[in-house]
Amino acid sequence: MATEVSATSLFRGPDLGIRDNVVLRHEAGVIADISEGAEAGSGTRSFVIPAFVNAHDHARATASSFGAVGMPLESWILRTALGTPVDPYLTAASALARSAKAGCAAMMVHYTRPSGTMPLLDEAKAIARAASAVGIRMAFALAVRDQNPIVYGDAEPALSGLPADDRKAIEDLFIRAPMSPKAYIELTDAIAAAIAGPMIDVQFGPAGVQWCSKPLLEAVAENSARTGRRIHMHLLETVYQRAWADQNFPDMVRWLRDTGFLSERLTLAHCIHARPDELEMIAASGARIVTNFSSNMHLRSGLAPIAAAHKCGCAIAVGVDGLALDEDDDILREMRLVQMAHGGLGFKATWTPTELFSLAIRNGRRATGAPGSGELVAGNPADYVVIDLDRLDRDRIMPVDPMTLLFARGNTSLVKQVVVSGRTIVGDGACTGVDLPAIEQELRAMYRANVGKLDGFKRMWPALSERVGGWFEQQLTCD
Repeated sequence: MATEVSATSLFRGPDLGIRDNVVLRHEAGVIADISEGAEAGSGTRSFVIPAFVNAHDHARATASSFGAVGMPLESWILRTALGTPVDPYLTAASALARSAKAGCAAMMVHYTRPSGTMPLLDEAKAIARAASAVGIRMAFALAVRDQNPIVYGDAEPALSGLPADDRKAIEDLFIRAPMSPKAYIELTDAIAAAIAGPMIDVQFGPAGVQWCSKPLLEAVAENSARTGRRIHMHLLETVYQRAWADQNFPDMVRWLRDTGFLSERLTLAHCIHARPDELEMIAASGARIVTNFSSNMHLRSGLAPIAAAHKCGCAIAVGVDGLALDEDDDILREMRLVQMAHGGLGFKATWTPTELFSLAIRNGRRATGAPGSGELVAGNPADYVVIDLDRLDRDRIMPVDPMTLLFARGNTSLVKQVVVSGRTIVGDGACTGVDLPAIEQELRAMYRANVGKLDGFKRMWPALSERVGGWFEQQLTCD
């Protein structure tokens, strides 16, 4: 059965522009046609645009609620142990629903912090059920690391001198027997067999080069080349990762290129401290870079060279990384911040807002395995967002390009409806498949009951944080 949506204005894509007073018709999850004929009446005006993509996220709880505020990534990761998922389904449903409510048709879940409450395969199944309930497309990559669980090297200087009980508690929290490359690939295959399908793309998820041994990275590269499975990985997010690479792996990006790790199957998150020659190699390989502006600011990681990356041919996408500006997963505001930070200087523009919007969606869909370019044309998936044009164009003084207005003042509150593969997953600004407020209320109660179990970790946190910070600052001073 066909569904029709009338649009006061409809943005089809960067080369197709905007059409006014049209009807979009879709059937069986695919756009059938877009035709003239919608009447410009006195009712609520609407602006229909391609659905967004959150191209880098971890489907986790809100970090600030656990005191992980205003600290660099290296401390932040340890602190967020307090936010380990208490229920994988509810935690994922909450995060996925927030992205859906913000207008996302697809979201990357780079799953870095399993709950430990069930086997990893079962946890992946629970997250897949959450994605299905929400109705969002999902890329899922189980993150893996087999080295450097606390610092990027020998943790003994950071842990020595701590009371024995405190040290044991820290080691119990953060140190696990590493998974072998063979076991990781077999587990990823098992996860794919269990959950992959038209709406879920299962990928490899090495956490980052400083956390993964060469044999692990080589095994992932070889299997990806042979099977076509995508890879999602952090790269050079912080100054401390840059220092580690310079001291321990100075030819890192070249090695990734020569091993076949860099390819069009790869998406790299952050790349804040990538140098021009490294960006050139990434661009030549066809790999994508996902920038996460607000996360980078929250964690004091730095301003990524995104304009330079774009100039040398890197494919750019946008993610919120679970740390949007207001920790509300507002991907539209995130795209606006990327535009403000990297869109140009004076009269020299890096791209137009419309071009950035289209890049983020097209490359985001490639990163997550979502089909099509995202453009609203016949034959493409029916993935679109309906924006309240009356609220966006609140003054209605003269005709203004609605895409220009979207990048001037757009945010999640303007999203009225989100349709993914023809299914309405958000209506009147609320998720239709899950009760997000009820889920969040249930999660809060569970976290409040659970947080007391980690009182020992909270007590030792000041000493651990100071020692870890000293370890990394010492790294920067090493020759």
